Amino acid sequence: LACSHHHCAFPLNRNELCIWNTATAQPLRLSGHHYSISAVSFGNKTNPLLVCSASREHVIVWNLDECIEMVQEGLTPRGIVIGTLLGMVLHVKFSPDDQQVAVCAGNQIYMLSAKNEAILAELHGHLAPVTAAEFCSWEKSMLISVSEDRTFKARKLCPSFLFFSPPLKVWDYSTNQLIYQSAVLTAFPLLSLLIDEGNKYLITGCAEGQLWIFSLISDHNYRCIAHINLKKEQEKFCNKVRKSGKEIGEGQSTSKLCKTKSTRPEGSVETSLPILLIEHCDSLVCFHNEESIYSALNTSYFWIGSSTGFFIINLANFELEAFLSYKDYSDLSIRFAGSCALTRKAVNGKVLCLITSMFEDMIAVLEVNLAALVRTQQSGFLLCGNENSLSVIASSNLFPFLGNHYSSVINFYFARGVKSMVKDQPLVFHHKIKSSGYTAAPRMTMFIPNNNLKKNAVSKWKTNYKCKIKEYPLESYPPTKYEKETSVTCKPTPIHCIQYSGDGEKLACGLADKTVQIFSSNLTDTCNVFSGHDGAVNSVGWSHDKKWLVSASEDRTVRVWSVCNNEPALILGKEKFHKPVRFAQFYFIDVFILLCCGAEFHLLSFHLDTTKDDLKRYKQRSVCKLVQKFLMASTMEITSLSAVNDFYSYLVLTAGSNRALEVFDLNAGCSTAVIPEVHTRSVHQICQNKGSSFSTQQAEAYNLFMTTATGDGIKLWDLRTLR
Repeated sequence: LACSHHHCAFPLNRNELCIWNTATAQPLRLSGHHYSISAVSFGNKTNPLLVCSASREHVIVWNLDECIEMVQEGLTPRGIVIGTLLGMVLHVKFSPDDQQVAVCAGNQIYMLSAKNEAILAELHGHLAPVTAAEFCSWEKSMLISVSEDRTFKARKLCPSFLFFSPPLKVWDYSTNQLIYQSAVLTAFPLLSLLIDEGNKYLITGCAEGQLWIFSLISDHNYRCIAHINLKKEQEKFCNKVRKSGKEIGEGQSTSKLCKTKSTRPEGSVETSLPILLIEHCDSLVCFHNEESIYSALNTSYFWIGSSTGFFIINLANFELEAFLSYKDYSDLSIRFAGSCALTRKAVNGKVLCLITSMFEDMIAVLEVNLAALVRTQQSGFLLCGNENSLSVIASSNLFPFLGNHYSSVINFYFARGVKSMVKDQPLVFHHKIKSSGYTAAPRMTMFIPNNNLKKNAVSKWKTNYKCKIKEYPLESYPPTKYEKETSVTCKPTPIHCIQYSGDGEKLACGLADKTVQIFSSNLTDTCNVFSGHDGAVNSVGWSHDKKWLVSASEDRTVRVWSVCNNEPALILGKEKFHKPVRFAQFYFIDVFILLCCGAEFHLLSFHLDTTKDDLKRYKQRSVCKLVQKFLMASTMEITSLSAVNDFYSYLVLTAGSNRALEVFDLNAGCSTAVIPEVHTRSVHQICQNKGSSFSTQQAEAYNLFMTTATGDGIKLWDLRTLR
């Protein structure tokens, strides 16, 4: 099967080629083959539009404009025979300029002229039938092929032939010298191939539903950058569908694939998902009306055609965006496809999909509305019970659900702190005293963030900030050599955590020897050493005003230190936590402390008082009180936590040992989004682009992204869409 912008090509009566014009719905029959047609392909240019068909005895190129003229004149249309008796042909492909045709016949690839019967080159090296071949548009002389021998090859057609052969080898054809070799990709035959010109990716799929994506950038040495298991991606997608209750398929309640339980009934057969087709997807049609939800309009998407349906994969995160199952369409008699094709460009927002039955001589044409398909399946996935979209910047009153908690904290502060500091003295009123407010309604919110700063204040703050921090030159390359190193202790000691202060002047380190050390940013001297923990220090965090440092340890304690004093200003003891505290930080511009312990994280209010009472010098005057606990669902332990402290933000990001990422909206007091299986391993670090709060708009612009890191790699996420 083959599709172009307005035409579909498929065999009719086995040896007759039918060209169907989708605009006029007029079929054009082309005769010239005696054996069954096994491969069809359209040319890359539209004027003239060429189509190549191949069978065991002939390879023929047809000029459709000339064929239509012959039919109108009452003549039998004829094509140009460019190859004879090449064997069983599984794939044909035009070169970018339509001057050559690559014919995959048996274990070989023949380079034929598209104008006459001439073999330009014969490419050998595969050990099994070649199933697909693609030309590299930015390297005019390069051809890449895949085969049932489970390898792909890249061939340099001139001046000498370079090709990769099993497992993955680079050869110089003129000297037959091996240059590069890699392992075999899979135990199953490779069936399909696509080259993404924008990202310079090579995408190939096998008969077992596995996808590999390789980088074709010259200095990347064909490195594999992603491996996708289509069945697992489908299961993740179906879990999202079940949770959101969305409908998939026209006229169907829920996809039948998504209704399938995780355990198969006894006696049932598990079907594989062979990758029959990989093709570009017209992403602008899918997402041009979803700018508020999908921000990366320049992201590439591609279709995956399988025996059970079509899938849309996002090349930015390698995740499934939407899928179409043949079983969801009651009017479609084909349940399992033997081959498929689709139009690369959408016409009136719709894409034509051409499929053939695996068991019958039957062809069906599906008209798919891309925007409707994606919209019905994607909306509502991320927001679990919260209809409002996520915003990094706080835009309303803070924590209305915490009003009672905050009132008790204020009363606690007054009883322990303020009242004890008032000395006995005569009470004299020299001016009017405002009412104590007993008759007014109790205050239920803490305060409203001041997001509307005046221009003068913003510019002054911005100037001071720039004077302290040197901006990294964007035109420079990333640093590759270290400038200076220093030893933190006299003996080898692991460093568990490091963090720069907000102005970049100091660096705090948490060590396995139970200490916290502060260095100047240029590592010239040690500013201070804090000791007191009975276990390794897991995390350190600076306050927004750079005066305080919070540390968490394996000894199940959290300490807040004054940068100018070696003694802790606040100690949260072991009796408050049942497990070691993995992470602690200041939050909401030093109003709260966030810390994670086990599968939950705590929100604490605190008041720091470093003054000393001569009679009770060992009694801690600083106070702290638990405001709320938040439990991360279905996990044994929170492995990473991140929140913004540089400006007012409600979002707290957590990652658990279950490999999930969960977003909490503390203004609503609940979890607002869950992303399961963000990595194949547990996330050990979440990093946000916290930026600087020059203004609400600038902070919003700076805080759109975060990264998650595990042993299997790093992913970049858009916080507005969590994709």
